[in-house]
Amino acid sequence: MTVTDETAVPLRHADRFFIDGAWATPSSGATIDVIDSSTEQVYFRVPEAQPADIDRAVTAARRAFDEGPWPRMTHADRAEFLKGIAAGLRDRAEDIGQIWPRESGALHVIAKHGAAGIAGAFDYYAGLAGTFPFEEKVRPSQGEFGLLVREPVGVVGAIIPWNAPIGLITYKLAPALLAGCTVVLKCSPEAPGDAYVVAEIAEAIGLPAGVLNVVTADREVSELLVRDARVDKITFTGSTAAGRRIASICGERIARCTLELGGKSAALILDDMDLNEAAATLARAECMLAGQVCSSLTRIVVSRQRHDELVDALAGAFSQVRVGDPFDAATQMGPLVSSRQRDRVEGYIATGIEQGARLVTGGGRPKDLDRGYYVEPTVFAGVDNSSTIAQEEIFGPVLSVIPVEDEDHIVATANDTIYGLNASVFTHDVDRARDVARRLRSGTVGHNAFRTDFGIAFGGFKQSGIGREGGTEGLLPFLETKTVILEGAPADYR
Repeated sequence: MTVTDETAVPLRHADRFFIDGAWATPSSGATIDVIDSSTEQVYFRVPEAQPADIDRAVTAARRAFDEGPWPRMTHADRAEFLKGIAAGLRDRAEDIGQIWPRESGALHVIAKHGAAGIAGAFDYYAGLAGTFPFEEKVRPSQGEFGLLVREPVGVVGAIIPWNAPIGLITYKLAPALLAGCTVVLKCSPEAPGDAYVVAEIAEAIGLPAGVLNVVTADREVSELLVRDARVDKITFTGSTAAGRRIASICGERIARCTLELGGKSAALILDDMDLNEAAATLARAECMLAGQVCSSLTRIVVSRQRHDELVDALAGAFSQVRVGDPFDAATQMGPLVSSRQRDRVEGYIATGIEQGARLVTGGGRPKDLDRGYYVEPTVFAGVDNSSTIAQEEIFGPVLSVIPVEDEDHIVATANDTIYGLNASVFTHDVDRARDVARRLRSGTVGHNAFRTDFGIAFGGFKQSGIGREGGTEGLLPFLETKTVILEGAPADYR
């Protein structure tokens, strides 16, 4: 493969790891090619971490937690560093706007503005330094004075996927740092660039050595981070299959873990909903990251008598989506991340056809794009809810319309999955939407749109994960609760 102009890559140290506050030379010459998803050319290369590199990163994080100043700073002092990272992200928004589309296929306009917007999450957690009850006076059943104290969990291994790196880094790193944890951030081989930007920002603001360490590794070496007894907690976003593996390893050593896993989220179309409105909304939402979103609404559940009309509306809306270069302002959907991911999506499309679902639109590669990992927006009709494409996460722009006998069966069908990450109720009656939301086994339920909100909390029921990210709920997993019972009030409480 041809390497594109390396000067276009806005990274200063892509040939090294960020360990113990400095750019560290890798232990070997092994590298990973980061491929531009729209050209299929090598965008840049990063070193591939070996066991020795993971060990160095964990050693640095452990020493920084056990011996360094970070956990012993006040929350207000740590908050100043979070504000510094926020400012750095705003300054580097265009750099992320260049990297994210090339790595994962995100539209440039979304990547640039999303990066600037995500900086607000660091400011939000910085603000919690003055409002969150890290220490509370309580009345003990014995003794004279009690405190409920929330302290940092320790060394955190943060493992992120390739689809939306900067956001996923933020909602792990910001609360972990505020809590007083130190972090080993393990990047995805397909999309490490945003983590390098964050490391450069950390260096620029003088984050103490060892507080943040950044490496890139594939699955086998990454597992060493999960197994290392010096790592107190793993926070992971990725597939349910990988999450099961991580949970089993953490269970062996009683390590803490937060898992944000897969989804097969349902859009429930109630009988009063305007179908053209619903179709336009769903088609627009599925364009985001070419459907490479764990919370995508890909199971469309509707009563049988309205099925054909909805399918026609969806096919009309989805077939008009403009697929192409993510840097073209007219593009509505970019490519998938890799050839492997495109093969996976195409395999599911073939399976859907084999199992009897009716392919209404899409199903192939855009004929006018001879390079790049593109797939046409695809709609299947008459999908059996027990079929493969209705039950397994495809992670691509593929919608399955599932007919049910009547509206009473919509909720039961929506809940008939191992997942429970997201859902949306389409109805013009707010009270009905709320009633149906209460009956859904899902971490988030929206109304008439694809909706999630990391400012409140994000995570799933069932095999969609353990724990929550975002908001104050996303801070709690990085804290351990300690009860302190004293014979009298300490000086600052008298």
